[in-house]
Amino acid sequence: MKAKLLPLYFNVGINEEFTAHINILKKLLKNVAEIMEPAPLGSEIKDADAVIFPQLLGDAFKQVDLIKKINVPIIVATSDFGTVNMWDWEIVSFLKSQGIDVFSPYSLELTETICKSLAVKRELKKTKFLVYQDNPGAGGMQGEIFRRFYWWEDSFSELLYKKFGVKVIKKSFKEMGARAKEIPDARAKELLKTRQINTEGTTEKSILSALKVYLEVKDELDKDSEIGGVGINCLNESFYSDSTPCLAWSMLYEDRKMIWACEADISSMMSLYLINKSLDAQIMMSNIYPFLMGLSALQHEKIDKYPDVEKPEDCALVVHCGYFGVVPQPFCKSWIVRPKVLEIVNDNAIAIDARFPEGPITISKLDCTLSNLMAIEANLEKYVQYPGSDCRNGALVRVPDGYKMMELFDSHHNCFIVGKQRERLKIVAKVFGLNLKTI
Repeated sequence: MKAKLLPLYFNVGINEEFTAHINILKKLLKNVAEIMEPAPLGSEIKDADAVIFPQLLGDAFKQVDLIKKINVPIIVATSDFGTVNMWDWEIVSFLKSQGIDVFSPYSLELTETICKSLAVKRELKKTKFLVYQDNPGAGGMQGEIFRRFYWWEDSFSELLYKKFGVKVIKKSFKEMGARAKEIPDARAKELLKTRQINTEGTTEKSILSALKVYLEVKDELDKDSEIGGVGINCLNESFYSDSTPCLAWSMLYEDRKMIWACEADISSMMSLYLINKSLDAQIMMSNIYPFLMGLSALQHEKIDKYPDVEKPEDCALVVHCGYFGVVPQPFCKSWIVRPKVLEIVNDNAIAIDARFPEGPITISKLDCTLSNLMAIEANLEKYVQYPGSDCRNGALVRVPDGYKMMELFDSHHNCFIVGKQRERLKIVAKVFGLNLKTI
């Protein structure tokens, strides 16, 4: 995916500096942008994701009315380094004072992020999310919890299409689970010979069953190249399968960078897709249990107390299905497939015990209106273990202000990104017309 950028020039026409900067942009942005043939300011804009000014002149003050008529994002990249030139701050400030919202990136990384986000915005209009489910929340395992979730409502699927152009395709989990079980062991064993899968405590049957889920989903994805994300109602309707899709999600990301979402949570899937594709980020989803939640969080994870830490009000546990969460193997400092932990899944099921590197992370997610994007920079301090609980290996995360974090949350599901990503998420939010919520 590449953004299509239309360079614009002022009344004076194309001069030596303009041409030099066009060539610089073509070289620096070759992996993320297609630089179109330059056009004079005031031209009709066709097929461009954004316009870009490789040169700003005093003519901007005189031709501001033409700039106001531009109906696509405006990027100012006027230095020799693919960024805004400091001498152009005054013109940029003037344009903003006239109600013209422009991108003026101060690092090449931010310029690249703008381009990637623009390309994602265009591609989303022909993207589909595939979810396997039958009667989510209506009954099933822990129905009293699962029937509360907005992501299963038809109104949310409609909102997803209205906001981003993404279509949700729903197929039967019951039928898919039955087809997966019918896949011959021989086919799964042949696949196993080609993959390096680190396991501990699992049986051959459990690994083969997990690989059959992968093969069944892969066969379905092969039929439609427009599918960009996939999920299964794997907990609430777990009786439809003798396995869990955790291994499948990791393998499908490795194979084709397919975005996944646990529990068919298309809200998290949209967040994961937006952030991973726009930032090329190492990201995963999981449950978050702020220490401020007290006993209700402890009860759900079957643990007796939180870790002893300073300023516990600013801390949270991150854990899902017994471990940190489903993370693609390339993102991890350690990754191993283990037997399942949760009681509500089949005894033959598996789980992934994976770890991000300790250090800076960013917590992010779209809200239920798909109008706001949260971005909280935090620190993953260490991993904590509670043997025999539903938190065999969870992450201890510290945020700048736990009380403010509680005000920002819209869901127990959140996305976790390696590194400090708030500034780049500001760009993503701006490209997609989202409000950024942060601490």
